[in-house]
Amino acid sequence: MYGMQKIYRIKLSAQERDELERFPNSRKKVAALKVTKARAILLADESEAGPALRDPDIMKATGIKPATLSRLRQRVCEVSPIEALERKAQARPSRKAKIDGEVEARLTTIACSQAPEGRKRWTLRLLAKRLVELELVDSISHEAVRQALKKTTSNPG
Repeated sequence: MYGMQKIYRIKLSAQERDELERFPNSRKKVAALKVTKARAILLADESEAGPALRDPDIMKATGIKPATLSRLRQRVCEVSPIEALERKAQARPSRKAKIDGEVEARLTTIACSQAPEGRKRWTLRLLAKRLVELELVDSISHEAVRQALKKTTSNPG
C-alpha cells in the first residue's frame, strides 16, 4: 500500500482548509474520531498551503490505519472534506419493525388472556401463530414476539 500511487489526491481550497483548522476549536463538542479525520485531511492536503505528507507519516501522526486513511481520501474526493467527517448513510437501511404500538398492545392482551384449550399457558410460538391468524401481521417469528414481550416487561403466565 505504501509504495502504490495514490488514486485519490486531496487538494483543499482556502475556505475548506480554514473550516477544517477551526473544526476542533469550535464551541460544540466534537467526537474525537472527527477531529482525527480532520487532522488527517489537513496533513494530506496537496494544495500550496498544505504539507502534503505521505500516508505513512499521516498514519504515524494521527494513529489511523491504512484502510481508514484510504477510505477517507476516497470519501473526501467523492463528497467534500466536511461531509467526509460525518458517518456515511446506510446503503440498505434497516427494515421496518413488524410490531408497532397497536400490534404490541394486542400481543400483550393476548399473552395475558386465557391460554388456548388444551394448553396450560401461552408459548412464544403460539402467540406468533395467533398474531398471524388475527391478520395483525403477515408473518412473525417467535423471537420477535419474545423481544416485544420483553420490551413491555409482560409476563405471559
